[in-house]
Amino acid sequence: MRWSQLHIPTLREDPADADAASHRLLLRGGFIRQLMAGHYSMLPLGMRVRAKIIGIIREEMNRIGGQEFLLPAMQPAWIWEKSGRLDVIGEEMFRLTDRKGAEMVLGFTHEEIFAYLAQELSSYRELPQVWYQFQTKFRDEPRPKSGLLRVREFTMKDSYTFDIDEAGLDASFEAHRGAYQRIFARLGIPVIAVEASSGNMGGQDSVEFMCPADAGEDLVAHCPDCGYAANLEKATSALPPVEDGPGPAAAPERLATPGVRTIEDLAQGHGKPADRQIKTLVYMIDGQPTLVLLRGDHPLAEQKLADGTQAADIRPAHPDEIREALGASPGSLGAVGVTGLPVIADLALQGRRDMTTGANLDDTHLTGVDVARDINVGRWTDLREVRAGEPCPGCGTPLEVIRTIEVGHIFKLGRKYTTALGVSVLGPDGQSIVPIQGSYGIGVERAMAVLAEVHHDDAGLAWPAQVAPADVVVVLVTPKDEQARNAAEVLYGELLEAGADALLDDRDERPGVKFRDAELTGIPCRVAVGRRDLADGVVEFAGRLTGEKERVPVGQAVTRVQRHLTGQRASAAGSAP
Repeated sequence: MRWSQLHIPTLREDPADADAASHRLLLRGGFIRQLMAGHYSMLPLGMRVRAKIIGIIREEMNRIGGQEFLLPAMQPAWIWEKSGRLDVIGEEMFRLTDRKGAEMVLGFTHEEIFAYLAQELSSYRELPQVWYQFQTKFRDEPRPKSGLLRVREFTMKDSYTFDIDEAGLDASFEAHRGAYQRIFARLGIPVIAVEASSGNMGGQDSVEFMCPADAGEDLVAHCPDCGYAANLEKATSALPPVEDGPGPAAAPERLATPGVRTIEDLAQGHGKPADRQIKTLVYMIDGQPTLVLLRGDHPLAEQKLADGTQAADIRPAHPDEIREALGASPGSLGAVGVTGLPVIADLALQGRRDMTTGANLDDTHLTGVDVARDINVGRWTDLREVRAGEPCPGCGTPLEVIRTIEVGHIFKLGRKYTTALGVSVLGPDGQSIVPIQGSYGIGVERAMAVLAEVHHDDAGLAWPAQVAPADVVVVLVTPKDEQARNAAEVLYGELLEAGADALLDDRDERPGVKFRDAELTGIPCRVAVGRRDLADGVVEFAGRLTGEKERVPVGQAVTRVQRHLTGQRASAAGSAP
């Protein structure tokens, strides 16, 4: 590659609307350009990085027996109706109608379509199957942001397994877990495997692979001692026991609380600590007003409520819906004596007494509440969001809450889609068996953005050698000098012959411009060829990650580059489990 012939539109200044470091540097380095919110064009350098990421993922998928497919991005809506997800996903799915009036969708994901293909499986002898693809996904994100980190159109490596039973699914799941750990280690992305919610994917168990990063939107509870890690949508902690006193009050008593609207108001104005209050939230769950109870100092993890109820539609109730259901406004709500509405309570309220809660009468609360005696709880489940410093559920060490970016997610789907799509095979006894399915995803462009988040400095990007757009850039420092030009051409040719992915910067530009572009684009090493150094029989070698510079005899330049790249790649390979 010759820089003079490539489209590498580097920018000197930071784009005004680029918030994340990856967004800023991928734009400045000429890797991507935005077409509209959430949609990006991939330029030549970006395509080279993307291809290397895909190559590593493909190698590891093939290593566990994966077979590569390519399924349509446009899909018939009826297949999503059969799985029950057409309405569940809602506005995030792009929908359209063809000229014949048939309803279509743009692929949000491909569980249904792979299950549809699996209808051709006929015998248990064909299982397990590991199928994967690299395909565009479309998601109508309400707030696309941070460049490639949150977009509406992206490439996903999604894979799917079909097994005869749960033991087979466990084996496929663990094979993917190992493959993902190797993929991210080889790419140079540090990850934490965390327990996660399956969300609208369905199934029971799922694990996210999270990269700690300031630009992340996901919060993870992590134990620095035993390694416990879970997304806050799933995380738990070991709360210390609470003493409620010698015995319950005879019955709840009314307390006038004029102007009290919050937990803090009640604590400060009436001496009722937050941990001795019952917070009552009203949610519409599949259209049904439902009371959701937590300890006053505990926030709700809404995804836990969604997971616990398996509801298709869940949202906070509107003020008019709340007043119609309970006869009071927020700030005075409670579940004491309520019999006509479902009540879901967090586990931290079990056995609590002498509590304070709203009386369903404006400006009035109830004290002396015994939860077991006074509230008709229909379902107990974990609802609260874990906070930093709470004890780890495994070892008791205070938990950290860290900001992360999700780079991969693996799911045990169960038989949700194979049942819906009518997939069955004959078992060893000749009886029909519904195969069990797993689903496993990695966002390719997001992985690229995360690499940029992790590997950069003040000068620009600093790609690991295994994913860099080129291995080495030969910088012609004095392009008008014939001897220097000839030496640069010879060295460039020798690097190519030696198997290096070399780039020759032959532009008629000042050396400072070329050096800045080499650093900005993050190429692992550069060799500068100029008239003065050649007079001494040397060239200048510089490593991008280390910042080291040294004068190297011209005849040893190729060997020096090879040694540098080999060291970087060996380090990445050695970190893979």
